[in-house]
Amino acid sequence: MELTSFRVMSFDCYGTMIDWERGILAAIRPWLEARGCDVPAAEILAAFGVAEADVEAETPGAPYPVVLERVHRRLTTRWGLDPEAAEAHRFATSVLHWPAFDDSPDALARLQRRYRLVVLSNVDRASFAASRDRLGIDFDAVYTAEDIGSYKPDPRNFAHLIDAEGAAGHDRAHILHVGQSLFHDHVPASHAGIATCWIRRPSVAGDHGAARPPERPPRVDFQFTSLEALADAAGV
Repeated sequence: MELTSFRVMSFDCYGTMIDWERGILAAIRPWLEARGCDVPAAEILAAFGVAEADVEAETPGAPYPVVLERVHRRLTTRWGLDPEAAEAHRFATSVLHWPAFDDSPDALARLQRRYRLVVLSNVDRASFAASRDRLGIDFDAVYTAEDIGSYKPDPRNFAHLIDAEGAAGHDRAHILHVGQSLFHDHVPASHAGIATCWIRRPSVAGDHGAARPPERPPRVDFQFTSLEALADAAGV
């Protein structure tokens, strides 16, 4: 299997192109510290990953900012704090400000010279629009949880990707799914018969970062530590 055998690269957004760990920590750590809670970054990210996965599974039709509000309430309960509606709302809208990884804009522009680039993201359209501006390219297609009505790792999200790209003339054998999260992306992509590329970005929380760990390690076809390394390997 060679990178040049693919026509389409589908991308997870948060954790892969956008540095959600930095965004999450910037949004919640000062609030915790102001209330006397000295929680290590790795613990915050791990707790976020569990709470986010649970809320998304329980309320698959909720917009992502609503998911984040509910996640915030669960985290405050976890650390023995009183819920604050205004703070939960501020956390929910922080996704609009989460930064791109430094290598993302240039690597994506390089990859787009050869591949059709699409996004399969656990987010709403409005939130992704802010992230797209930071990434600096126009994707060939964007498929969000808001469009699909469920959140990864639900199989419906990858079925939607396969169907939509099939309608555009690209079958699943031509798709390489690129993502950081083993739980959200690599497990369901493998089950759907899609080749995968793990962007194994360094994290204080280990390989799982701000995502829930999968029950068992999934198959990974390619592995790089950055999108820049992926673009280099693709020869673009």
